[in-house]
Amino acid sequence: MTTVDPVVELETSKGKIKIQVLLNDAPITAGNFLDLVGREFYNGLTFHRYEPGFVIQGGCPKGTGTGGFTDPQTGRERTIALEVKPGLKHDAAGIVAMARSNNPNSASSQFYITLGAASFLDMQYAVFGKVVEGLDVARQLRADDRMIKVTILQPAAL
Repeated sequence: MTTVDPVVELETSKGKIKIQVLLNDAPITAGNFLDLVGREFYNGLTFHRYEPGFVIQGGCPKGTGTGGFTDPQTGRERTIALEVKPGLKHDAAGIVAMARSNNPNSASSQFYITLGAASFLDMQYAVFGKVVEGLDVARQLRADDRMIKVTILQPAAL
């Protein structure tokens, strides 16, 4: 049984961005992101990295690119396994994927939005969404811009 992929809205200091979260295609990665959105984890965090024509990155609780989500039940940083598929490509601006360290299974809470095609990232980083509205806003974001509120607008429909 397939579900209709949910839509998440990022209300940023530059405007709103709507992301279709690819729950059917990337259930582990998308599920992790949706869990963090539901916990209001991203509310108030900044985008700490801006690379012109490449990516805008956020989701680090430290604001430095060195932190992830600490699970309150275990007291440890939660990481997920790298989830890649040949059909999930960095082939345009507006692709949403998880950032990670050199360890392929180290993604936690940081994500990026591509500002152009970046095919060299394919099969290396987990794509889990795409911007469906507000790509112009994503292109205006810079380091230190803020995620004011991140919400699930349209839950997965069964």
